[in-house]
Amino acid sequence: MSGAETEEVPVLPDPLDGDPRLPTFFGSSWGAVRRFRDMLADEGVLRGLVGPREVSRLWERHLLNSAAVVPFLPTSGRIVDLGSGAGLPGVVVAAMLPEAEVVLLEPMERRCAWLGEVVSELGLPNATVTRARAEDVHGSLTADAVTARAVAPLDRLYRWAFPLLGSGGVLVALKGARASDEVQAAEKAGRRLGGGQASIHAAHTIDGVDETTVVRVVREAVRGVR
Repeated sequence: MSGAETEEVPVLPDPLDGDPRLPTFFGSSWGAVRRFRDMLADEGVLRGLVGPREVSRLWERHLLNSAAVVPFLPTSGRIVDLGSGAGLPGVVVAAMLPEAEVVLLEPMERRCAWLGEVVSELGLPNATVTRARAEDVHGSLTADAVTARAVAPLDRLYRWAFPLLGSGGVLVALKGARASDEVQAAEKAGRRLGGGQASIHAAHTIDGVDETTVVRVVREAVRGVR
């Protein structure tokens, strides 16, 4: 192999692909979520939004992981998906909560182009794509809930998300094994911005799939960012 050549990464099958529990779990959103999975495995990989090695675990690590936030969100009103990227969890949330308005907030042009194609292909009339950073829309965009996945540590998320939320609005963040440490480290920052006590939840989807760690924080009082 010459230095100019790159080794091709084999695409392995997803052990959950074809699992009969998936249509039952996703219910009426199944068609859209299934199509989204296929788009991620194909165009998502080609565009560098998803690594080739992720194709074999799209259901467990990405789509079911994203779906785990849904029980912690309002079923209507406006939900802003912060740093939407490939559309995780925002696209899944929009598919599963058709009565909610979901704003896919993403600063990168190429990702916004992808998100626009996904929304059109999946037929999600409740989802819109906005190209901006959170700071760009403070004061002009408000939400009942904000979601975030692999965006930033909680202290930064509070600064970006809370100005989008009114009193009673909720931040729902997908986190990993160090969620407790993040919550503790960001406690003072959250309080300064009017956040209540963060709660950590182990969210279950289907048997045999690891639980997803969800951090939920209500903005109890509206205070300025400092």
